[in-house]
Amino acid sequence: MSHLIPVTRDGGHGPDRRSFLKYTGAVGAAAGLTGTLAACSGPESTNDTGGGGKDGGTLTAVIGYGNDGSWDPTQTASAFAMAGNEHIYEALLGTDPISREPYAQLATAVPADLKATTWKFELRAGATWHDGKPVTADDVVFVFDRILDPKTQTLAKGFFASWLKEVRKVDARNVELILKFPFPDGAARLTLAKIMPKHVYSKPGAWDDATKGKAIGSGPYRQTAHQPKSNTTFEAFADYNGPRKAAFKKMNWLTIVDAAPRVAKISGAGADAEISDNIPYANIEQLKKGGMTVEGGAGMNNLFLMFNTAHKPFDDVRVRQALHYAIDREKMIEVALKGHGKAASSFLNEGNPSYRPAKTVYAYDPKKAKALLKEAGVDNLKINIMAVNVSWIVDCLPTIKASWDAIGVQTTLDPQETTAVFTKMDQKKDYQVVAAASNPNQFGTEADLIMHYNYGPDNLWMGYARWAKNARAKELFRLMDRATREPDATRKKTMVQDYIDIVAEEAVLYPVVHNELMTAWDPKQLTGVRAQPYPGINLLQAKWA
Repeated sequence: MSHLIPVTRDGGHGPDRRSFLKYTGAVGAAAGLTGTLAACSGPESTNDTGGGGKDGGTLTAVIGYGNDGSWDPTQTASAFAMAGNEHIYEALLGTDPISREPYAQLATAVPADLKATTWKFELRAGATWHDGKPVTADDVVFVFDRILDPKTQTLAKGFFASWLKEVRKVDARNVELILKFPFPDGAARLTLAKIMPKHVYSKPGAWDDATKGKAIGSGPYRQTAHQPKSNTTFEAFADYNGPRKAAFKKMNWLTIVDAAPRVAKISGAGADAEISDNIPYANIEQLKKGGMTVEGGAGMNNLFLMFNTAHKPFDDVRVRQALHYAIDREKMIEVALKGHGKAASSFLNEGNPSYRPAKTVYAYDPKKAKALLKEAGVDNLKINIMAVNVSWIVDCLPTIKASWDAIGVQTTLDPQETTAVFTKMDQKKDYQVVAAASNPNQFGTEADLIMHYNYGPDNLWMGYARWAKNARAKELFRLMDRATREPDATRKKTMVQDYIDIVAEEAVLYPVVHNELMTAWDPKQLTGVRAQPYPGINLLQAKWA
């Protein structure tokens, strides 16, 4: 599963709400591609290692998430597609995959004054699209016009609309970004606006093609084939003249969602892949003994609970709190996560620069849980937990059931395909509680971005929870908007921490545990790899050993 992000999409015929999971990369149908990719001769062998790194052959990577979600950079939350797009497309500014510091990508420099309300960018001379045509200011304006268009619902809109007024063409190689107010954090967000060729994606049906996997960018790698539910292949773009050139002639990324075959692909003498993300905790020592490097990245990756506040008694904050207090998080971390996790003490993980413990921390307290249920007048509660069937989430569910059963709440576990869960959400079907995974670090570590991704008056998550019209929610949204506009970084940080206290207290959508994501690679083959605290891999600074 790609960590869940609800979106809507314009398929070229106006706003069109589609199944949530079309865009997460977890699952979902993906039709055959049109245009450039349809002309491909077919997939490269999913076992192709090209003779290994010493001979400059194909790098084979295993991604533990589906590649059949949307590849449209303005829409996608697919772990596979987002990682792939980092190699195919460029933004005005990119960000380092670990530090998230911005650097010049398609633009020639980071603006000197990030507190200004006009940012000027010159495009890199000689930058070309993978079809050979030049990158121009028209392409930049084209993408930002789509993102800011009030009639077109995109995921990227939520990252830009609050602070970016418009993007103007100055001449063929220069653009200006006009901000609504000073917003230095926006520099790092620009990496989320991948620049796309207007001559390709302005054609009728082109956004649907992008969703299905068509990807033509200006980055160091061009996509050569895309086989949903199988693999996606890349090759070095010979005419790339940007800052991070391709180190591999070809790459073959396999999608293997099931843990056992994914681990087998990089294990033992017969291993035919050099790197894999999403390594199960139980396989870490086995892989290390086999000579693999296995490293983790701790970040926002979390199991969260989302309550349907339109379904009684979950409209009562005491009931939501009771169910959080009842969970034995330390047991969950020990048994399901093998020690690779931390109990959530805020919406943000402890490593986030804006973290502080929330005023409400859900320590294991079954007595308090029982007292809160009694105070709310709730007795003989029966709960069905509708959960995504991601392996580590499924491993955590028995602890939740045992904890809730222990306080007299009869609990049924109902794990199912991720697409099934969120299709029901989209169809506004009734439910009680959803358990799923999320990792906003796919987009960055900035607290304002993370919180707006999850909470807001028009946020689809809040639509799923049926909470946006609640008076307490409206108060929260006002505080969030005020924090966004605060120019002083220290004061803004405090304002964010203060409103997170409301999020913690209300517990409408709230993490239970934050866990560590593990990546494994063969150090005899690869160097320069860094484990990410979010799904996917980034090989822009890696090379053959």
